Amino acid sequence: MTKCHRYYPSEEDPAVTTRSPAWLQVFLQPKMAALLVLGFASGLPYNLTRETLAAWMTVENVSLSAIGWFSLANLPATFKFLWSPLLDRFIPPFLGRRRGWIVLTQAGLIVAIAFMALQKPAQALSLLAVNAIVIAFLSATQDIAIDAYRTDVLTEPEVGTGVAIWVSGYRLALLLTGSLALILAAQTSWSVVYILMAALIGLGLLVSIWAPEPILSDRPPETLAEAVRLPFADYVQRLGSFRGGLILVFILLYKLGDYLAANMTTPFLVKTGFTLVEVGSIKGGVGLVATIVGGLIGGAILTKIGTNRSLWIFGGLQAISNLAYFYLASVGRNYPLMITAVNIENFAAGLGTAAFLGFLINLCNPRFSATQYALLSSLVAVSREVIASPAGVLAERMGWSSFFLFTFFAALPGLLLLPIFAPWNTRQVAAVPRPGLDDSGEDEL
Repeated sequence: MTKCHRYYPSEEDPAVTTRSPAWLQVFLQPKMAALLVLGFASGLPYNLTRETLAAWMTVENVSLSAIGWFSLANLPATFKFLWSPLLDRFIPPFLGRRRGWIVLTQAGLIVAIAFMALQKPAQALSLLAVNAIVIAFLSATQDIAIDAYRTDVLTEPEVGTGVAIWVSGYRLALLLTGSLALILAAQTSWSVVYILMAALIGLGLLVSIWAPEPILSDRPPETLAEAVRLPFADYVQRLGSFRGGLILVFILLYKLGDYLAANMTTPFLVKTGFTLVEVGSIKGGVGLVATIVGGLIGGAILTKIGTNRSLWIFGGLQAISNLAYFYLASVGRNYPLMITAVNIENFAAGLGTAAFLGFLINLCNPRFSATQYALLSSLVAVSREVIASPAGVLAERMGWSSFFLFTFFAALPGLLLLPIFAPWNTRQVAAVPRPGLDDSGEDEL
């Protein structure tokens, strides 16, 4: 099978030759500004069919059972791998294989989100449900295209920085739609909120038109059948069935302890006696900043030490951070300790996310990155939404202290797999030949 190679600018390329320091050159590239805005555009629709919509329906006195059933509108995010081969196989007639699909989905999102401004939850739930499903489908498709773009456009030395910048944009969007949207709705109306969100997607569309297109040396799959079959064959050929299977198990387990703890931190803090204002301001404000800072620092460190070592270090810190909640549960209501625990956990989560996304990117062949990344990220969703779902039951049966201690041990099985496919003395599990790496993935430097 023909190997797929990324495009890397040469030292003489005027686009990257500046008098700026090397670390600053990475941040100053147009692709990094594009990734920040694309991360924001990717995160923007997330809450609009989840927490923000649930708040709107609650204000409109929609029954709790109906609000609960509306969570099914977000199923496209779990099953997006089913249509991801279409984005690898077919190229829109404008802006290339990645940006073309991003622009198409963003144009659809602008219309669909703006149409939500016309909805009346108390009078027409069926129409609201259809609208929400359309947004969720377009959002999942946008994620496929943006994830593929991010995978294709970043060279190996840029992965850490690019991931950190993208996550920062994504988290800012979650803050805007999860907190500020509710404040704006209280001051104006829900219609104004959704019109504003549609306009912000328009900003992402403009950036998508301007963003640089990845330059790849290999053609896309020639048929839809190839687009479905070849990504699997390529994965097994590169990594082997045994090693590749262990990597899939690792993807399910690496952040399991973090997901279990995250599911229960808000209920834990409230039941411990902290007010909603205290929890909201610390978790939604200071905690978000800690996550962004953790992601940026994690991306910078990943660039220096490589993906494999980052997985070891950040995974260990991610597991240890849950012990901060274990200590808080043992002590009881203590406001300074609560702030410390939230910041430690969010900072470590940002570090772990930077390493994990960098790892997923390095597993993908740019020829099939839409399909391969969609499949891998679906496994992440299974871990987050399914495997971690019994967190509440475990907390009830164990008590808070034992539960958070359990989340520490739940993170260890994933770390124990690292020596098999991500040994400390190599930079990464190489997906394709990259500068600074030989064909076996060994660091040449």
